[in-house]
Amino acid sequence: MTDTPPAIEPLLARLCGGEITEEDYVGYFMNEYGEQLVFAQRRGEKTARLWHSDADWEMFLVGDHSIRLDGPLDGMITASGLIINREEAAWLSSCLAASRHLRQERT
Repeated sequence: MTDTPPAIEPLLARLCGGEITEEDYVGYFMNEYGEQLVFAQRRGEKTARLWHSDADWEMFLVGDHSIRLDGPLDGMITASGLIINREEAAWLSSCLAASRHLRQERT
Protein backbone atom coordinates (compact mmCIF):
# COMPACT_ATOMS: atom_id res chain seq x y z
CA MET A 1 0.00 0.00 0.00
CA THR A 2 1.27 3.45 -0.88
CA ASP A 3 0.68 6.70 0.98
CA THR A 4 1.08 8.76 -2.18
CA PRO A 5 -2.27 10.26 -3.21
CA PRO A 6 -3.17 10.07 -6.89
CA ALA A 7 -2.13 13.12 -8.89
CA ILE A 8 -5.01 15.52 -9.46
CA GLU A 9 -3.65 16.92 -12.74
CA PRO A 10 -4.60 13.92 -14.92
CA LEU A 11 -8.07 13.86 -13.38
CA LEU A 12 -8.64 17.55 -14.09
CA ALA A 13 -7.25 17.17 -17.62
CA ARG A 14 -9.73 14.39 -18.32
CA LEU A 15 -12.56 16.41 -16.80
CA CYS A 16 -12.05 19.54 -18.92
CA GLY A 17 -10.32 18.02 -21.94
CA GLY A 18 -7.34 20.35 -21.55
CA GLU A 19 -3.62 19.78 -21.37
CA ILE A 20 -2.63 19.86 -17.71
CA THR A 21 0.59 18.46 -16.29
CA GLU A 22 2.12 18.02 -12.86
CA GLU A 23 4.17 21.15 -13.59
CA ASP A 24 1.04 23.34 -13.62
CA TYR A 25 -0.51 25.17 -10.71
CA VAL A 26 -4.10 23.90 -10.76
CA GLY A 27 -7.37 24.85 -9.15
CA TYR A 28 -10.83 23.29 -9.15
CA PHE A 29 -14.17 24.83 -8.19
CA MET A 30 -17.78 23.67 -8.22
CA ASN A 31 -20.44 26.34 -7.93
CA GLU A 32 -23.83 26.04 -6.25
CA TYR A 33 -25.39 24.75 -9.49
CA GLY A 34 -22.89 21.90 -9.86
CA GLU A 35 -21.02 23.66 -12.68
CA GLN A 36 -17.30 22.98 -12.55
CA LEU A 37 -14.32 25.22 -13.27
CA VAL A 38 -10.70 24.23 -13.80
CA PHE A 39 -7.71 26.60 -13.66
CA ALA A 40 -4.17 25.80 -14.82
CA GLN A 41 -1.09 28.04 -14.87
CA ARG A 42 2.16 26.88 -16.43
CA ARG A 43 5.45 28.41 -15.30
CA GLY A 44 6.69 31.10 -17.67
CA GLU A 45 3.42 31.56 -19.54
CA LYS A 46 1.91 35.04 -19.36
CA THR A 47 -1.65 33.71 -19.09
CA ALA A 48 -3.38 30.85 -17.34
CA ARG A 49 -6.03 28.58 -18.80
CA LEU A 50 -9.59 28.47 -17.49
CA TRP A 51 -12.29 25.96 -18.39
CA HIS A 52 -15.97 26.12 -17.32
CA SER A 53 -18.38 23.22 -17.73
CA ASP A 54 -21.26 25.64 -18.45
CA ALA A 55 -19.26 26.94 -21.45
CA ASP A 56 -18.87 23.40 -22.85
CA TRP A 57 -15.32 23.26 -21.48
CA GLU A 58 -14.12 25.95 -23.89
CA MET A 59 -10.70 27.21 -22.83
CA PHE A 60 -10.30 30.89 -21.86
CA LEU A 61 -6.93 32.56 -21.37
CA VAL A 62 -6.88 34.61 -18.18
CA GLY A 63 -4.36 36.87 -16.50
CA ASP A 64 -4.03 39.34 -13.67
CA HIS A 65 -6.44 41.86 -15.22
CA SER A 66 -8.98 39.49 -16.80
CA ILE A 67 -11.74 39.78 -14.21
CA ARG A 68 -13.99 42.71 -15.07
CA LEU A 69 -17.21 44.20 -13.78
CA ASP A 70 -19.06 44.89 -17.03
CA GLY A 71 -21.92 47.27 -16.59
CA PRO A 72 -22.00 48.44 -12.97
CA LEU A 73 -25.81 48.71 -13.10
CA ASP A 74 -26.40 45.02 -13.75
CA GLY A 75 -23.28 43.78 -11.94
CA MET A 76 -22.22 41.30 -14.63
CA ILE A 77 -18.73 39.91 -14.04
CA THR A 78 -16.62 38.53 -16.87
CA ALA A 79 -13.23 36.90 -17.20
CA SER A 80 -11.85 37.13 -20.74
CA GLY A 81 -15.41 37.27 -22.07
CA LEU A 82 -16.76 34.40 -19.94
CA ILE A 83 -19.64 35.45 -17.68
CA ILE A 84 -18.97 34.30 -14.11
CA ASN A 85 -20.68 34.86 -10.79
CA ARG A 86 -19.25 36.54 -7.70
CA GLU A 87 -18.12 33.29 -6.05
CA GLU A 88 -16.42 32.10 -9.23
CA ALA A 89 -14.70 35.50 -9.54
CA ALA A 90 -13.43 35.25 -5.95
CA TRP A 91 -12.07 31.74 -6.60
CA LEU A 92 -10.47 32.79 -9.91
CA SER A 93 -8.91 35.82 -8.25
CA SER A 94 -7.38 33.54 -5.60
CA CYS A 95 -6.00 31.19 -8.27
CA LEU A 96 -4.48 34.10 -10.17
CA ALA A 97 -2.93 35.53 -6.99
CA ALA A 98 -1.52 32.17 -5.91
CA SER A 99 0.06 31.53 -9.31
CA ARG A 100 1.27 35.06 -10.07
CA HIS A 101 4.90 34.14 -9.38
CA LEU A 102 4.72 31.58 -12.20
CA ARG A 103 3.77 34.30 -14.74
CA GLN A 104 6.64 36.58 -13.76
CA GLU A 105 9.75 36.52 -15.89
CA ARG A 106 12.86 35.31 -14.17
CA THR A 107 15.91 37.51 -14.48
